[in-house]
Amino acid sequence: MQPMNPMKAMAPMKPVPAPDDSWWPEGLSNPSSTGGQNGVRYAFFPDHRRLAVEQNGKVRQYDTGSHRISGVSQQQNAEGGAPTFASQDGPVSLASLKEVS
Repeated sequence: MQPMNPMKAMAPMKPVPAPDDSWWPEGLSNPSSTGGQNGVRYAFFPDHRRLAVEQNGKVRQYDTGSHRISGVSQQQNAEGGAPTFASQDGPVSLASLKEVS
C-alpha cells in the first residue's frame, strides 16, 4: 500500500457574473423605474429622457421630453389596450411621445 499524497490547494474561484436580464436597448442603463402590466413592460431612463417599451415582443424607444415616468396603466379591451404612463404632469399616452431609434 502506498502512502497518501497531500491534497493540492484548490484554485481560487472566479466570480460568477451577475445575470444581465435587461431587455432594453444597449446604451441605456440604470432605469429609475421599471414595470409592466398585461404583456407590456417599460423602463424609464431619466438621464437619457428615454422610455423603452416592450409590447408584443418588440422593443421601442420614446423621447419623454420633460416627463418623468413613474408607472403604467392599461385600458382593458379586446385589443389589449394602449398603455398610459404616469408622470409628474399627469397621464401620458404612448401615442403622445415621439418614437426614436
